[in-house]
Amino acid sequence: MNSNVTEFCRQCGKPLASRVPDGDNRERGVCTACGFIQYDNPKNIVGCLLEWQGKVLLCKRAIEPRHGYWTLPAGFMENNETTLEGAAREAHEEAHAQCDNLRLFGVYNLPRISQVYLMFFGRLRDGFAEAGDETLEVKLFKESEIPWKDLAFPVVTESLNRYYEMCEERSRQVHYADILNRPGEPLIIQRLP
Repeated sequence: MNSNVTEFCRQCGKPLASRVPDGDNRERGVCTACGFIQYDNPKNIVGCLLEWQGKVLLCKRAIEPRHGYWTLPAGFMENNETTLEGAAREAHEEAHAQCDNLRLFGVYNLPRISQVYLMFFGRLRDGFAEAGDETLEVKLFKESEIPWKDLAFPVVTESLNRYYEMCEERSRQVHYADILNRPGEPLIIQRLP
């Protein structure tokens, strides 16, 4: 929010004003009528890096942003689901893929756009995938075939880089990084211990 009233209260429908509430240290949307404080928090995105016989599953996006670019199956979490359930759901929605042995692979912070990615690693059941409604095409890629210049998002590039760098350790290590660039810009990563 900026200093202009731009939203309405979820409690009573009256306008919100941008101000720092008592006891807080950030501007929030505060209702001009009932005093309700509206907190806007980061969005959680969950996804899967699925492997089958040494290849990884990528999906070509049929939607914006980044229509026509390749990505890992991922999307926003829904209410009332776990991160693991959300990642499996996204794999099914985007690639009709079933996942086996999912485990947390990486946590990526994108502070520029207030998002946190939780990427899981697992096996693509029976090697089967086909395009869903949000996907133009799915394909299993060997490392040498990855379309690096046509990857949709920096988090996809970082996930794949870590996957190939950490072949022996990926079954027991979770990766953390802050991703600071926009799609199409040179990758700016601050890897965390």
